[in-house]
Parts: sequence; structure tokens; C-alpha cells
Amino acid sequence: MTELSIEPVDGDAMLQDWQYVHNAIIPTAVLSFADVRERSGRNRLAVAYLGEVPVGCSTVRPPTSSTTTATVIARVLPDHRGKGFGGQLYESGLAAARAVGAEVIETCVLESNPEGLRFALGRGFVETERYVLPGDSVPFIDLRLA
Repeated sequence: MTELSIEPVDGDAMLQDWQYVHNAIIPTAVLSFADVRERSGRNRLAVAYLGEVPVGCSTVRPPTSSTTTATVIARVLPDHRGKGFGGQLYESGLAAARAVGAEVIETCVLESNPEGLRFALGRGFVETERYVLPGDSVPFIDLRLA
């Protein structure tokens, strides 16, 4: 059996893999390639691969100069859920956030992703806010690690 490999995004091909996974899981907030490239300049993006196949991605928004809060988001494509990949992605992202000084960890889940919400709640996150982006109809749920 092929093991999961979590790779920091490096180059256009990996940016496209990250974009593919993100847009499949967050169809209400589709990102262009330019959007993804811009995010890669301020966030740590990673792609989870099974062999050569992208099965998930993660985002770590590091703390800013005025806070010790980081956001860690792990996404796994529906066909690959329930196999422990989300946990591996999350742990990798959490370690990266802690390595850059994060003391408070937050995450964000689209309300239409009940598996993602269950995953976050099961790891000790609690809901802090729900909001709808302009032009959207599905709320995002912000959560904080208790």
C-alpha cells in the first residue's frame, strides 16, 4: 500500500494540485491560479499525495506580528476520507504552525462539509463564528482549538 506523502507546495504543478483540491472541497469560494499563487506567498500550502495522486491539501496561516494565532486547515477529497489522511495533514499543519510561534490554533470549515466539521470538533475545536461571504449562500464556520 502506498503511504501518504505531504509536500510543501513548490512550483506551478503543485500549486495546481493544491488549487484542484481546494476548489473541489470549497466550490463556493473557487480560487484562480493567481489567487493560489498569492496565497502561497503569505501562507504555508501543502499537498497530500498517494503516489502521484493528490488526495488532500492544507493551509497554515501563520501568526501575524500582533497575534500568536495561526489557522490550520486540512482538506481531503471525499473519496479519500476516513483513511486517516486528514489527521496526518492536520498534524503536519499543526506542527508547522507551532514551529512559527503559534499558541492559539483556529480552523475554518464550510458548513456543507459535515465530515470536516465532525473532524474539527473531534479534535477539540469549538465553534466561534458563522458567516457568509458576499455573493455566497453557504456559511463558513470558524473554530478555535479549546
